[in-house]
Amino acid sequence: MKSRERIPAVAGKFYPASPLELEREMKQLFAGAGPKEYENVRAVISPHAGYVFSGTVAASAFNQVDGGKKYERIFIIGSSHHVTLQGAAVYTQGNFLMPYGTVRTDVDLCKNLVIAHPELFKEDERAHRDEHSLEVQLPFLHHVLRHEYVIVPIIIGTSDPAVCKKIAQVLSPYFNPDNLFVISSDFSHYPEYENALTVDKATKNAILQNDPGVLLQTLANNSRLAIPGLVTSLCGWTSILTLLYITTGNKSYTFKAIDYKNSGDAPLYADKNNVVGYWAIAVTEKSEVSGDKMTPEERSMLLEIAGKSIESMVLSGKKLSVGQPSEYAPVLNEHRGAFVTLYKGKKLRGCIGRMSSDIPLYQLVRDMAVAAALYDDRFLPLQKQELGDLEIHISVLSPLEEIKDVGQIQLGKHGILVESRGRSGVFLPRVATETGWSLEEFLGHCSRDKAGLGWDGWRTARIFVFTTIDIQG
Repeated sequence: MKSRERIPAVAGKFYPASPLELEREMKQLFAGAGPKEYENVRAVISPHAGYVFSGTVAASAFNQVDGGKKYERIFIIGSSHHVTLQGAAVYTQGNFLMPYGTVRTDVDLCKNLVIAHPELFKEDERAHRDEHSLEVQLPFLHHVLRHEYVIVPIIIGTSDPAVCKKIAQVLSPYFNPDNLFVISSDFSHYPEYENALTVDKATKNAILQNDPGVLLQTLANNSRLAIPGLVTSLCGWTSILTLLYITTGNKSYTFKAIDYKNSGDAPLYADKNNVVGYWAIAVTEKSEVSGDKMTPEERSMLLEIAGKSIESMVLSGKKLSVGQPSEYAPVLNEHRGAFVTLYKGKKLRGCIGRMSSDIPLYQLVRDMAVAAALYDDRFLPLQKQELGDLEIHISVLSPLEEIKDVGQIQLGKHGILVESRGRSGVFLPRVATETGWSLEEFLGHCSRDKAGLGWDGWRTARIFVFTTIDIQG
């Protein structure tokens, strides 16, 4: 299929069409937005109205995003305003054109979703052509993120909660620290100001409970109130519902309300008789290491140790001296398992780690980085000319937890250790995301390819799960 870039539908309407004017407006919106309050943000819910109405609320949402992080993908999900379809439409025709330049689309992943799940994902250009809900999020991403990124644009066209749940099951492996989810939705439409405050608070409180059933019940209750002018209390309800189907039941995810306004608060258009509501909400994930956060400085320190260790061994053959335990924060002195994975471009270049350790974490990272560079028997030892092209990923492991029911495994969140008859195999959580495997495939490949137990060997093996804090640079 010939590439067909998606041209802006609402530039000059919802936001400035001039790059300079748009950048100027972005600075103004973020200046008036709520501050960054949360770390480990995995998703944000952001409004999609004209910036004069909802721009500062959207900026408050995007202020929670780690702008310095190099995301693998940005999943942008909105509910269709123009086209009804069974399932969701992904954009496979090309990239998104914006006033400031081109936003790259992960066309390959979009096509793979259609091929693997044709009952859920469609190649329907019409659903994207005039849709504003995704487009208006892009300038905020452009303003906040400092590294290149690709987007996965998804328009949900169904109104069937059961279909939303199936879409969520497919997307769940991608809901991991390497990716960011942006959910586009406004709240109440066209009640008077005070009624909007009441309805939007109830809807927000339902979302914060991270329970799809509670949200659906709340929306039904709002409708039964017969509030004058209220045509919907959540225009992107299918998108938010899909997010809740991804996150529900996972106690490590917490929904945080950040900012609220409605169109009646807009200084130049302060009509309080027929308003639209806007909430900014973030989804955060609790850190698994020591039950505490690993700070950006601690993450950077581990990356620096890994990089300098590889460089020292490749260039001089000398083991890097990393100092004494007293020089490091407590979390870096913990005896935790860790894996170091090396990429050259997008291709794997080495990966070695340990499930547990009798030495401090900072020392283990040094040793595993060198091992991944020089002693992974799948690859030739790293050469000095490759150092400049190397990307380092570090996965710090939580303690192993044995499970009795494989239904407890959450793809993209849990890594697994399969063990039987003195043999064992390990998959990190990101394997499920990178491959798109089902749970049975995840277990089968680990059992057969890693542990040598055969495809169904996991059924009689001991199975352990773990989580990771993923660091990349």
